[in-house]
Amino acid sequence: MLIEEYNVQWPKQFEIIKEVLEKSLKSYVRIEHVGSTSIKGMFAKPIIDIDIEINKKDDLLQIKAELEDIGYVYCGDQGIPGREAFKRDRINKLGALDTIQHHLYVCASDNLEYQKHILFRDYLRNHKKAVDQYNSIKNDIIRRYGENNREKYVEVKENEYKWFFEDIIEKSKEERKKHPTTASTL
Repeated sequence: MLIEEYNVQWPKQFEIIKEVLEKSLKSYVRIEHVGSTSIKGMFAKPIIDIDIEINKKDDLLQIKAELEDIGYVYCGDQGIPGREAFKRDRINKLGALDTIQHHLYVCASDNLEYQKHILFRDYLRNHKKAVDQYNSIKNDIIRRYGENNREKYVEVKENEYKWFFEDIIEKSKEERKKHPTTASTL
């Protein structure tokens, strides 16, 4: 199944991974749970998305070495500049990092994609109506193209519903302007 209903275990799984990463890494600003699994009530693929924030792009070499030491392989930016992807090598076994399915990215604090992840997440965490709307979008795509058509799901979400993401990010920016002290990380 492509997506499933919200699972209360997802934040707990993130915290388990985060704890291992915090003990193993030194060259980061913060470790953030992003994506649909980070939003209560959101339907999602059961994969924890994690962004590791670094001060500046120049810090990538140091954190890359630290991640490689604990069994991650660098996979480049995968077409999204400044969002550097890492995958488990399946050789160096390290508990939760191998048993909890996750995607791991490293981004500089000023990276636009990283900022969008945080803006989008934070807005949806505080607006149930937006969560319901996004769930409706996801269900519509699945109804139209099937539960297991991941490529079409991603393509339609990125193309037909680009307006939704842009709208949420703009609303989040406006909220941060009105209430700068409540902004979580940016």
